[in-house]
Amino acid sequence: MKKKIAILGSTGSIGKCLLNIISKDKKNFEIVLLSANTNHRLLFKQANKFKVKNLIITNKNIYNKIIKIQKKNKINIYNNFNDLNLIFDNKIYYTMNSIVGIDGLIPTLNIIKYTKNIAVANKESIICGWNLIRKKLFLHQTNFIPVDSEHFSIWSLLNSKNYKPLDVDKLYLTASGGPFYKKKLKSLNNVKIADALNHPTWKMGKKISIDSATMINKVFEIIEAKKIFNISYDKLNILIHPKSYVHSILKFKNGLINLVAHNTSMSIPIYNSLNMKPSYLSNTKINIDKLNNLDFAYPDVKNFPLIKLLKEIPTNDSLFETVIITINDYLVNLFLNNKIKFTDISKLMFKIINTNDLKRYKLIYPNNIKMILKTKKVTENFINKFLNLKNV
Repeated sequence: MKKKIAILGSTGSIGKCLLNIISKDKKNFEIVLLSANTNHRLLFKQANKFKVKNLIITNKNIYNKIIKIQKKNKINIYNNFNDLNLIFDNKIYYTMNSIVGIDGLIPTLNIIKYTKNIAVANKESIICGWNLIRKKLFLHQTNFIPVDSEHFSIWSLLNSKNYKPLDVDKLYLTASGGPFYKKKLKSLNNVKIADALNHPTWKMGKKISIDSATMINKVFEIIEAKKIFNISYDKLNILIHPKSYVHSILKFKNGLINLVAHNTSMSIPIYNSLNMKPSYLSNTKINIDKLNNLDFAYPDVKNFPLIKLLKEIPTNDSLFETVIITINDYLVNLFLNNKIKFTDISKLMFKIINTNDLKRYKLIYPNNIKMILKTKKVTENFINKFLNLKNV
């Protein structure tokens, strides 16, 4: 019997990578649901290729246009994730959620009850709403698989060795250093957008490429690791590793140190999250040159000041994580639209989070999705007023 698969955000890089993997083993998998926001043309191409009968198009305007055109089509088209009961009779084998941003949280929460395994490549969902996700996972006995290369490497190691988080003495997440590694922050005042997008080892979207250049992506990944693996912040560290070959290092209390390495391809964690065997990736060769020159270093917070945000994060889950995610999204968007300089991202971040209006969210626990979405909206409005007052 074929294993049933749902892919949320199928037109993005993660979704396309997963579809490419499944295309090599169609006899064992059946895709029952694909979703996209605006890229309906690619979505329908994917649906036709894999004979998918259910689609979700979240953009209301595009959905309304498509519904009129596709009335005679045998494909079921929905506008949101509230009608999943019309799609699923029983739990499917696997769901991938690669929807970008906080918009990915509601789909994650809604689909957990309908899937045996959920792989999540949406870090905002985990950072802002992990307590809500964790409750749903437990309630519906659904397995959770993180797909970020760093977190997947940790997850796979802990599972394969039957280790528990309490066994971990130190955990290191590696970072390439991005395009500006070893450059002084003050020299980056006039860098162009293209320079910031020029990641040395990974091919990624614009938003995540900028996050890598400022290294706030590692701040987010540390927060993710803390939440997913229930490991305290004092055990979590960042290491610069320009080769991007080692994705995590775990030092255990028994003295053993484990490094998890693989090539810079998201197909590896995605493929393994499916638990597919035998592996068409088995021919991948060990890169001896990289192993002989691993080259680790601690990041210089003077050049990557956003790392200092980790000192601002409360130990317990709070709405402050949503505040930081929202501010960063807002500022990166301004930079990508030539409204602010690259170095303004970190400067403005600290000015904004240090206001009393936003610091109070450190003490508020996110009890439900409405609180998270409201905090996002309030924060966006606050940033807009703040920047107008500062004439930014």
